[in-house]
Parts: sequence; structure tokens; C-alpha cells
Amino acid sequence: MYDYIKALHIIFIVTWFAGMFYIVRLFIYNTEANDKPEPERTILQQQFGIMSRRLWYGITWPSAVLTLIFGPWMWYLRGHMELWLHIKLTFVILLYVYFYTLHRIFKQQAAGEFRYSSTKLRIWNEVATIFLVAIVMLAVVKQGMSLVWGLGGLVLFVILLMSAIRIYKSLRKDK
Repeated sequence: MYDYIKALHIIFIVTWFAGMFYIVRLFIYNTEANDKPEPERTILQQQFGIMSRRLWYGITWPSAVLTLIFGPWMWYLRGHMELWLHIKLTFVILLYVYFYTLHRIFKQQAAGEFRYSSTKLRIWNEVATIFLVAIVMLAVVKQGMSLVWGLGGLVLFVILLMSAIRIYKSLRKDK
């Protein structure tokens, strides 16, 4: 039974992350549509609104809920909690906080409010990547990972990711 629950948990984690990655891209496109002339702006924003609603309520939210069901179910079947799992669960809680912030942005854009630039949204999109790396490394490597080396590696990854965003921004600006 445990392996089936674990497989379902992994499937819904994958679809949840896919939804979170794509929804922010839609936020970016929707924000950038503000710079388009009419009627292109309205057409694009209506289409991005439809796409966002379908993605958010049809895939992302259900996946987040099912991930939240199957994760504790696995822990219940396993019967004990080790240090790596405590650390992973801290990242998971922070991931749900991030998910909530995406929901707020979704609601704002649905109401026609665009509070963030496309550059800020691009940076915010990478936060999910950081959580993904941290959670997967903890789940796979478990006790074999030193806490110091793990956090150091995560900080290095964040620095590389933010550097890549700056390089992309400067290349995009040059065009």
C-alpha cells in the first residue's frame, strides 16, 4: 500500500509544481500584455485569464490538495519521523506559503490589478525551483546529506539562479 500512496504523492507533486511554474509564466505574459495596444491587450488578457483559471483551479489547486493528503498518509504508513523529514517538512510548509502568494497574485490579476513587474514575477517564479531542489535533495539523499553542505549547496544554487536571471535581463534589455 505504501508504494501506491508514494507513487500518487509523487504524481501530484509533479503536477502541482508544473502548475506553479506555468501559472507564473501566465502572470508574466498577462502583465506584459498591458504594454500592448488595444484591442490586442484585451484579447490577450482575456485569453490569459481563461488559461490561468483552468490551470489554477483544474490542475494546480487539486494537485496541492492531493499532495497534502498523500504526504501525511505516507508518513502515517511509515510510522516514524527522522531529522531529514523535519527539515523537508519545513521547506514544504514554506512552499505552501509560496503557493498562497501565487493565489493572491492570481486573484489580483483576475481583478485587473497588476502590482508586480514582469521582472519581479520572473524572479518570483524561481522561488519554486529553489523549493523543488531543496525538497527533492532532502527526500532522495536523506541522512547522507550534511546539513552544512546541503544548505551551502542551496545557497550556491540560489546565487547561480539569481545570476542567471540578471544575465537574462541584461541580454533581453540589449535586444
